[in-house]
Amino acid sequence: MPAPRTTLDPTATSDGFIRVRGARENNLRDVDVDIPRDRIVAFTGISGSGKSSLAFGTVFAEAQRRFLESVAPYARRLIAQGSTPHVESITGLPPAVALQQRRGAPSSRSTVGTLTTLSNSTRMLYSRAGTYPDGAEQLYSDSFSPNTVAGACPRCHGLGVAHEVTEASAVHDPSLSIRDGAITAWPGAWQGKNLRDVTAGLGYDIERPWRELPQADRDWLLFTEEQPVVQVQPKRDRVAKPYKGKFWSARQFVLHTLADSQSESQRKKVLQFVESGPCTLCGGSGLTRAALAVTFGGMTIADLNALPLSDVAAVLRPTAELTDAAAATSRTTSGERTEVAVAIARDLLGRVEVLTGLGLGYLSLDRATPTLSPGEMQRLRIATQLRSGLFGVVYVLDEPSAGLHPADAEPLIQVLEDLRASGNSVFVVEHDMRIVRQADWIVDVGPGAGTAGGTVLYSGPVDGLADVEASVTRRFLQPRGTDREARPTRTPIGTLALRDVTRHNLRGLDVDLPLGVFTAVTGVSGSGKSSLVGGVLPALAADHPTVSRVVEVDQKPIGRTPRSNLATYTGLFDAVRTAFAATDDAKARGWTAGRFSFNVAGGRCEVCQGEGSVSVELLFLPGSWAPCPECHGSRYNDETLEVRWNGSTIADVLGMTVDEATPFLAPIPAAARALEALGQVGLGYLRLGQPAPELSGGEAQRIKLATELQRARSGHTLYVLDEPTTGLHPADVERLTEQLSQLTDAGNTVVVVEHSMSVVAAADHVIDMGPSGGDAGGQVVAAGTPAEVAASPDSRTAPYLRAELGH
Repeated sequence: MPAPRTTLDPTATSDGFIRVRGARENNLRDVDVDIPRDRIVAFTGISGSGKSSLAFGTVFAEAQRRFLESVAPYARRLIAQGSTPHVESITGLPPAVALQQRRGAPSSRSTVGTLTTLSNSTRMLYSRAGTYPDGAEQLYSDSFSPNTVAGACPRCHGLGVAHEVTEASAVHDPSLSIRDGAITAWPGAWQGKNLRDVTAGLGYDIERPWRELPQADRDWLLFTEEQPVVQVQPKRDRVAKPYKGKFWSARQFVLHTLADSQSESQRKKVLQFVESGPCTLCGGSGLTRAALAVTFGGMTIADLNALPLSDVAAVLRPTAELTDAAAATSRTTSGERTEVAVAIARDLLGRVEVLTGLGLGYLSLDRATPTLSPGEMQRLRIATQLRSGLFGVVYVLDEPSAGLHPADAEPLIQVLEDLRASGNSVFVVEHDMRIVRQADWIVDVGPGAGTAGGTVLYSGPVDGLADVEASVTRRFLQPRGTDREARPTRTPIGTLALRDVTRHNLRGLDVDLPLGVFTAVTGVSGSGKSSLVGGVLPALAADHPTVSRVVEVDQKPIGRTPRSNLATYTGLFDAVRTAFAATDDAKARGWTAGRFSFNVAGGRCEVCQGEGSVSVELLFLPGSWAPCPECHGSRYNDETLEVRWNGSTIADVLGMTVDEATPFLAPIPAAARALEALGQVGLGYLRLGQPAPELSGGEAQRIKLATELQRARSGHTLYVLDEPTTGLHPADVERLTEQLSQLTDAGNTVVVVEHSMSVVAAADHVIDMGPSGGDAGGQVVAAGTPAEVAASPDSRTAPYLRAELGH
C-alpha cells in the first residue's frame, strides 16, 4: 500500500522541476530525485538497474493515474490502466504521454498507413475531394478501405489475393472418370459419392474418362453457380430410401469451404485445389470498382498507396499549397481544389513530411507492417506523436534509438529537440550514448541490476557524470577511439556463396559469406540486412557441407502465457524440481519431480491453476490481474511449500534473480550451467520465474542465446542473430560481444545484423548494405574487415565505424 501523498507545494511547481520522493517501484530503493521540465532528460543505467521503473513505472504511471482520476468511472474501463506506483509524492508533474516498445501480432491487413493513421486521412481525401465519374454518387470514407464491408472487393474480400479454381487445379488426372474420382476438388467419402450420384441423376456420364467429356459439360460441372436438386436412389443399397441431393460445382465447394469452414485442416486441404494470385477484379488492391473509379491528382487510391511517401508528398503539394482565396473561388467540379481538399491535403502533407524527415520516404502506405524492420517500426510510432501539437506535456520514450542505424538516429535527435522546442519535456530511457550526449540532463540509475541497483547515482548535466565513480555508464560517454585493443582477425575456413538472391528489395544479389569467422551485417534501416540474413541465409546454409547445424536466434517471444518463463524455457527448472524431489522430506511423502511443477495438478495452487495470479472483473473498471488470494502469488499449495531445499521453497527459487540463484544453485550442475550462460549475456537481473509476456524482444533473444551457450555441441554451427544488442547498455554489449567471440573461437560461424558500432568493430568481416532503404537499398556497398569498410567512401556506416575505431 503506497504511503499517503503529501499536499502539492505550489512553490515546487514554479522552479521547473518534477520532484520525486520515496519511489519504491520494483527495485527502486526509496528514491528521491529532481528532474527538470522542458528539457531532454536521458535515463541511463545497465539493463535491470531500475531506470524504466523510475521513468515509466513511477513518473508516467503517476501522471496517468492523476489523469484517470478526472475521467468518469464508466469511461475509465475503456482505457488501459496501469497500477498505482509505489511512491510517497511527486510534485510539479505535467500530463504525460508514453511511447513504449511493443510487438504486435503480425497481420497482412496492418500497413504503414493503418499504423500511422495516415490511411484515415487518405480515405477522407478521396471521399470528400476526389474526382468522381459523371453520375457517380459520393462514397463514404469507409468505401476506400479494403478492411470494411463497404470497401472490400467482393471476390477477394479485401485481401487483394484471389483463390481461383481452374480445371487444372480441380482435376489432377483427366484420364479418370467422375466415378473414379476425376474431380479431385470434390470431397471424399460419403459426400463425394453423393455428388457423383447427383451428377449421374442430372444426366452426365460419370463412367467416361474426364478428358473425353464435352468441354461445355466439364465447365458446367466445375464452375456453375447453379445448385439443382435431384432425387437420388443409392445404387449399392436398394433397401435405402431415395433422397433429394443438391449439386455443388467444384468451385462452389472449394470457395464455400474456404469461407465458411471452421476446420483449419479442411481449409488447408482445399487450398491444393486453387490457384492463388492477384485478384483480377480489383487488380490486387482489395477495393471495389466504385472506389477505384475515384481519382485524386489523376491517381486512384490504390495507386497513391503504392507510391513511396516522398512521391505521395509531391502529389499532395499542389493542392496543399493553394491559398485559401484560390480554393474558395475555385469553380472546378472535381473537388480537388476546394477548401475541404486544401484542408485535408495540408494536414496529410504535414504528417507525411514528418515521416520523410525521419528518413522513411521510401516506404509506401500499403507496405505491410510484418515486413518492416524494428527501426522502421520505432520511427513510425514516434512520427504519430509529432503532429499532435501538444504543449506542456512529458513525453516518456522507451529506447527510441532501438533498431536504428547511427545515420537514422541523427534525425531522431532533431525530432526530440523539436518536441522540446514546442514546450514539452522529453524523457528518454536510452542506451545509445550518441543520444545521451545530446541530452540536457542525465539521471543515471544503478550501480548494478536488480537488487544491486535501484539507486539514483547522479541527476544533473551530462558532463557531471564523469565524476561519479560508481557509474557504469560514465566511461561510455566518450567515444571509444584509441583505447580499443587490437585483436588478430580470424582466417575463414571456407566461403558460403550466395548467388542471385531476390527477396524484398534484394534483386539478384551476389555476396560471399566467410565461414569460421564473426561477421557483422550493417546498413541503414530498410537496406535489406534482415532480408539477407534472416530470410535467405539460413535456408542456403543448411545445404552447405561445412555447416552441420543452423541456429537462428531471433527476438520472437519464448512463450505467450505466464506459464512460460525463464526457468522453464532454459530447462534449468527440470533440474531444480529433481533436486527438490530428492530431499528426504519429499521422499518420505512419496513425491516425484512432478509435484513441484506449477503446470500440473497436485502440487500447484488450484485456485489460480498455478499461474500465481487471478483475473479480477470490475463492473465499471477494466478487468485486471491480482495476486492469487490463496497462494499469494507463489503458484503452489501450502503442503508443497513445506518442502525445502537448502532452506528455500520451490517458490523462493522462482523468485530469485539469476545473480541471486547462481551461488544458491551451484550444487546442481545443470542449473549452474544455465545460470552462468544467462549471466554471461547480461541477464543476471531477471527473475527465474519471470513470465514470458513481461520480457522484451531483446531479452527473449538473449535467453535463447544463453540456452544455446550451455549446450555442448559438436560439428560446425552457423549462428544467426538479428540485432542482439537491442535494449542493452554498452557494458552489457561488451559481455555479449565476448560471448559471440567465444562461439566463433569454438569453431563456429557467427553472423549478426547489428547497428552497435562496438560490435561491428569487433567483427572479423563486415558486409555493409545500402546505400539507403527500400528500393534505394538492397546492394552490398562495402565488404571486408572493419577497417576496410570504415575507409569506404560510399558507405553510410563508414563514418561511425571510423569513429569507433579511432581513425
